[in-house]
Amino acid sequence: MLFSSIPGLEETKSRLIQAVKNNHLAHALLFHGPEGAPNLTMALALATFLNCENPEPEDACGKCASCQKMGKLIHPDLNFCFPVPGAANEAEKEGAGKKTDVLSSWRDFVLSSPYSNVHDWIYHNGFEKKQLNISKGAARSIIQALSLKSFEGGFKIVLIWNPEYLNIAAANTLLKILEEPPEKTLFFMVCSQPEQLLTTILSRTQKVLIRAFTDQEIKDHIVEGGLCTAQAADQIAPLADGNLREAYRLIEQVVDENTAKFRDWMRNCFGLEIVQIIADADGFQAKDKEGQKALLLTGLNVLRESLLKRSQLDQLMRTPASDRMFVSDFALKAMTETKLFDLYQLLNEAHYHLERNANAKILFTDLSFSIAKVLRRKEEVLNPQN
Repeated sequence: MLFSSIPGLEETKSRLIQAVKNNHLAHALLFHGPEGAPNLTMALALATFLNCENPEPEDACGKCASCQKMGKLIHPDLNFCFPVPGAANEAEKEGAGKKTDVLSSWRDFVLSSPYSNVHDWIYHNGFEKKQLNISKGAARSIIQALSLKSFEGGFKIVLIWNPEYLNIAAANTLLKILEEPPEKTLFFMVCSQPEQLLTTILSRTQKVLIRAFTDQEIKDHIVEGGLCTAQAADQIAPLADGNLREAYRLIEQVVDENTAKFRDWMRNCFGLEIVQIIADADGFQAKDKEGQKALLLTGLNVLRESLLKRSQLDQLMRTPASDRMFVSDFALKAMTETKLFDLYQLLNEAHYHLERNANAKILFTDLSFSIAKVLRRKEEVLNPQN
């Protein structure tokens, strides 16, 4: 992983590189930021830069033996620690076979989807309905690995992904080595919820805040990578809201059609077209979960844009020109601020329940009738632009 492979965030890359050049890099760094930000990729890029045999001024060379190994996540001085079910932790005590299988799965997971989250890791391995944690045994394995000299003479790096899953015994086991690590040893912790970390762990790390991507950074990345058209990117970037993981998922959906589908759905709800509402629910159920969530996210974005339109903040709107007419009519002719907030709550709750495997047909049918009540509610619609 190279810095150049991460779209944007030039200020963060520059800050990390200068810290290395000035010898101001702390021995324990906490890379934290919102979901879908390059928390993990930034840590891996820094690890690659630190052990590069021929580093360039602003990045690793990407060609030396060390960079090649880092690129495959098989560098002997790069150690990983990540949450696994209790059964996998027990396997470590029995032998290296299952541990190696999990590590291979981890490498495949990171290389194929570096912006993914714990839920993706669970689905990747079939860990559903299993409690994940980082055990005391895993912490001891870290200490044992660090007791050995560096294999290639560079930095020994331990990357702990989602340290929120450290159980108390594991965290206490790591405290001393976190405070006084061996020479040329670095700890990189990568998380999205630092507030869930134990205070004793937080106090021993230097925080590196990784911001979310901008809309333009996401657009440039997915268009230049040939992942979608510029027109589709105009719709995907606002919906992703800085989350590259979500942008990748939206690319897989027919995003260009979602605003039109949301428009027709709202019209059916307003007209209380019961037959069509039931048909819509069947259609929603036929989609996969990500397609269902993408439609709800489109709806949430329309509501946000509508609120901006009613507040006369057109300069903040991110809706592409092709959808501006619908958003304008929806905001000014059919909605009030109260209705917008009520619809937002309904869609947000539906998204929450979809994440937890609610029955899609029942959910969308109930949601449609709840939306109809809000849309048909008698309120004076005042056009703020009159």
